[in-house]
Amino acid sequence: MTSIIVVGSGVAGMTVALDAVALDRSHPCDVTLLTKADLAQSNTRYAQGGVAVVIDEMADPGAPRLGDTVESHIADTLVAGAGISDADTVRVLCTDGPGAMDTLIARGVPFDRHDGELSHGLEAAHAHARILHAGGDATGAAIAYALIDRLRESEVVVRERTTVVDLLLEAPSTGSGRAAVVGVRLLGGEVLRADAVVLATGGAGQLFPFTTNPEVATADGLGMALRAGAVAADLEFFQFHPTSLDAPGNFLISEAVRGEGAVLIDADGQRFMPAVHPDAELAPRDVVARGIAQQMARQPGVPVRLDATALGAEFLAKRFPNIDAACRAQGHDWSREPIPVAPAAHYYMGGIRTDEWGRTSLPGLYAVGEVACNGLHGANRLASNSLLEGAVYGARVVESILSPAPLTAFDGEWQEPLGLDLTDDPDAHDVSRTDLQQLMWDAAGLARNGADLEQAAAELRRWKSPAVTDAKAAEDANLLVVARAVVASALARRESRGGHFRTDFPQSAPDQARHSAIAATPRTPHA
Repeated sequence: MTSIIVVGSGVAGMTVALDAVALDRSHPCDVTLLTKADLAQSNTRYAQGGVAVVIDEMADPGAPRLGDTVESHIADTLVAGAGISDADTVRVLCTDGPGAMDTLIARGVPFDRHDGELSHGLEAAHAHARILHAGGDATGAAIAYALIDRLRESEVVVRERTTVVDLLLEAPSTGSGRAAVVGVRLLGGEVLRADAVVLATGGAGQLFPFTTNPEVATADGLGMALRAGAVAADLEFFQFHPTSLDAPGNFLISEAVRGEGAVLIDADGQRFMPAVHPDAELAPRDVVARGIAQQMARQPGVPVRLDATALGAEFLAKRFPNIDAACRAQGHDWSREPIPVAPAAHYYMGGIRTDEWGRTSLPGLYAVGEVACNGLHGANRLASNSLLEGAVYGARVVESILSPAPLTAFDGEWQEPLGLDLTDDPDAHDVSRTDLQQLMWDAAGLARNGADLEQAAAELRRWKSPAVTDAKAAEDANLLVVARAVVASALARRESRGGHFRTDFPQSAPDQARHSAIAATPRTPHA
């Protein structure tokens, strides 16, 4: 029997767990899923927009709908990736997507329908209306709760409110080669061993003070993997969503609102995005986010606003019930007046480097979903590809675990890993999460430059991880490691591309159109 530990309870982690125990008995798996909060606390739960997939009902998943094709979805994903998306992983996502939707529907996800057929919405940078949604703007919640129900009925052992603090390494017996991951160490010292550990811990939005992510998105899997010596990739590429509600909590105002016709206006009530990009409000997210930031700088103290009033109260309440309720809770009737919006940290394109089967540089360790980087998103994720990624690649990870093979060799489109120094200054003091978040926003947010990044790197070395006596300390330790890696990666990329914009190198450089990589000397104790 193959033993598998899954860390994380979003769509990626739950797909891995459910697929593993659903196998026929010739491949029995003993699966334990660990999550540091309750099962529903993940970025999946808060995802609004939907799932991008080319599908014409379940009878013929490969058939085009309304002129849409898988090739068009591939092309849109590659364009959004700003020249460095891995073509093979993109093709896997788009061609395997319909089958993944089959599985989600079979597992009880109630995607919205119109006259009995699946409804399709339009989002920015998509050539066609191909976004499936559920509950209007509650797609992630619909997926999460359906999979949780299936998980509760399955043979998966679920441990909620369980904090993993480090990966467990086993040194190679010959004294050469790479250490293997053989389990995890929990808060309090308990050790769990397994044949395979799958990190599906989600993103890193809590690196920043303004984020659409929930409080649990503290870069845990990435931090643990970096300490264990795993190679990470593309850590300089962070996506800032253009439109979060400019109010405490930064509630996400979905891309789909602009897809339905809402527009961005300045202090004078005039649209400004047509002058920024030909696609205006439906340009790639990094373009829209920077366009908003630049307009905010031109009118200091006055927010830009999203005008959805032309859509009408009835449509807004039906199509976007959660956003409608959130706006009204903050005192905004968005059917009558434009609402203030601002960019916020949203999605991490970077992560633990994997191949298209979820294999990492460490034997025994797999990664999937937002914590992983297989080159799919390149420098900027296409809207609504993230939930699909978790479903498609979650299934592939299970196949990979049961048919072990070496990590796929990376070609010249991937750089050799940059060395990451995790050494603290001799007089380093415990990290302050609030100070770290503000430092990252100022130096590694929407716009970066070499001087600020150098200063941030020096400041981060003057902080050290606190003693891991509780879950928050464990999170802070991960945030510090990942912050150092982000800043080092951003310094190394001396150009602007996708989610990485440097004011001192504002243009893209053709010779840097490659995936970055970074790795540290292992600091995780061996078994």
